[in-house]
Amino acid sequence: MADAGNELATTLLTLAVGAAGAVLAFLLGFPAPALTGPALTVTILCVAGMRLRVPQILRHICFAVIGLSLGTGVTPEVYEAARQWPLSFLFLAVSVCMIFAAGASALRLFWRQDRQTAILSAVPGHLSYVLGMSTATRGDLPTISVIQSTRVLALTLIVPFAVSLLGYDTSRMGLPGAQMALVPLAVSLLLAICLGLVLHRLRVPAALLLGGMIFSTVTHLSGLVVGHVPLWAAIPAFAIMGSLIGTRFSGVALKTLAKAFGAGLAITLIAFVVTIVFAVLLVQFVDLPLPQVLIAFAPGGVEAMAAMAVILGADPSFVAAHHVWRLVILTFLAPMVLGRTKKSGP
Repeated sequence: MADAGNELATTLLTLAVGAAGAVLAFLLGFPAPALTGPALTVTILCVAGMRLRVPQILRHICFAVIGLSLGTGVTPEVYEAARQWPLSFLFLAVSVCMIFAAGASALRLFWRQDRQTAILSAVPGHLSYVLGMSTATRGDLPTISVIQSTRVLALTLIVPFAVSLLGYDTSRMGLPGAQMALVPLAVSLLLAICLGLVLHRLRVPAALLLGGMIFSTVTHLSGLVVGHVPLWAAIPAFAIMGSLIGTRFSGVALKTLAKAFGAGLAITLIAFVVTIVFAVLLVQFVDLPLPQVLIAFAPGGVEAMAAMAVILGADPSFVAAHHVWRLVILTFLAPMVLGRTKKSGP
């Protein structure tokens, strides 16, 4: 009973810190404050030694709400624009391979990491999948966890500022248009969570996010449901998402953090530079806005980048499709590279 009380208190404290971070980021004029503010404040307190957490039920609800938000943006016009996506998917695939190779090489060369640790640390995304693979190898799990978490945090903070510098309006929040009524929203959320849990049992990446997006897309295109997820539901989901990113640093030893943080920033810089190069190249061939391509190509957490698309008003289906495609690539690429590494030695 005491443990349950402690967990509840920790959860409430985490949510309070995240909410305070969102308000502070808004007052300071941060882009995407509902996401960047909580991520930053929760991270700072976790690094300072405070133990914060977001329980699984809140994670599921948060991901499902963001998924619903993504699905409401899918329109017939989106399908018309989708004919430009194959080339974009190709550019993304090449950029993912380059980020992976360059990051692993840098960690081997400058941080003297063993091959397995370097490879798993350099995978540009699929965090839970990577950590799962890490437990079955001789890789340094704490180091891998810190480097990967640093990448997710850094890109969550960097991308909104980069998008703002490119001229995108980062002051708006959510998608324009009418909002969903309360009853359709509640029913949609419940059924989306059920679908997401089924996909989770089938080991589908980002299952709750995809469950929400699939359900919302089908119901909106069929006309069964109209309107976007209201801000009173979307903003807390974004704040929980940001807080969740920050909690990944909870309980990490200061020695491990100091050792791996620099490496995490280095592979983030590599990833961001490669992302910008390929995004700029792509818009020379297709009629797509550069900020939108940047959000779609940035190898941050899939849920975080999807939330960012909704917050910044980018085409949510375009962004979500590219991040799911990145996960598909990494699902096959990471074990293949890791398997070849095992044959060649530690």
